[in-house]
Amino acid sequence: MKKLLTLASLALLMAACGNKEKEYDSTGTFEATEVTVSAKSSGELKSFEVEEGGEVENGRVVGHIDAYQLHLKKEQLETSRGQLSANKRQLASTRNATDSRRLDLEEQVSSITQQIANAQRERQRFAELVKDGAVARKQLDDINYQIKVLEKQLEATRDQIRSNNESLRQQSDGIAAQIDGIDAQAAGLEAQLRQLDDQIANTEIVAPLSGTVLEKYVERGEFVSTGKPLFKVADTRNMYMRAYVSSALLKDIKVGQKVKVMADYGDGQRKEYEGTVSWISNRSEFTPKTILTDDERADLVYAVKVAVKNDGFLKIGMYGEVKF
Repeated sequence: MKKLLTLASLALLMAACGNKEKEYDSTGTFEATEVTVSAKSSGELKSFEVEEGGEVENGRVVGHIDAYQLHLKKEQLETSRGQLSANKRQLASTRNATDSRRLDLEEQVSSITQQIANAQRERQRFAELVKDGAVARKQLDDINYQIKVLEKQLEATRDQIRSNNESLRQQSDGIAAQIDGIDAQAAGLEAQLRQLDDQIANTEIVAPLSGTVLEKYVERGEFVSTGKPLFKVADTRNMYMRAYVSSALLKDIKVGQKVKVMADYGDGQRKEYEGTVSWISNRSEFTPKTILTDDERADLVYAVKVAVKNDGFLKIGMYGEVKF
């Protein structure tokens, strides 16, 4: 009878355990977005304010690589740019003087033409006076002589204009070509200066995200080359757990779904967090050895990421469970 009662009790206990709902649907590990920051320039590491376990903020400058030679080269290019600007101003002044000479000659033509017109009106008036016997004939002859002198002067000035115009045009074209050459050189210098500014900016070591420094690979005073890893930082404030679920469970999961996440501290100690499904793999894969799913017979599973806000207690690599 005792044996029968014992067997009955065990059967009831096993049945109760079999009916108990499982506390989790899958397990996984907590991960964070990690970035390895590498040097963008070569030179001595002049400053490096990074410590393992320390916090950095996104966009903060945490170190500098020697940029002395780059600054010297920039100063040299800026001096050359200033000289080109001075040369351009001088050429522009010369071209303006050339244009002024052309205008002066044209003004002389206008002035002589006006004088001739005035003299012709005087001649007409004196011709009437001579006809009436009011003035001597000599005054009219003087006016005619004056008009002939002005006409010769006008013709000479026009010849000079025709002769000078070609010379002035060639001179102006030459100056314009020189100015174009200076503009081309200035454009090249500006491109070099922008390139130098970019190279100087690359000597600054900037944190790419806010988070915790996981590893530090160099120290201040070392020579670093382009591409050399300097430190690794992880966004430990916004972590996620990577879990794996079978296709049977996949039908009840969607992106954006709120789920329960439990961090496992060992010895049965757990801490519960609210998580959000942020990603579901569209491809199946074989079950990782360290992953447990509700259906242990399933060979193929789907990876799922559950985003979790870290309160400071979650660590990278810590095991946890998720209940969907």
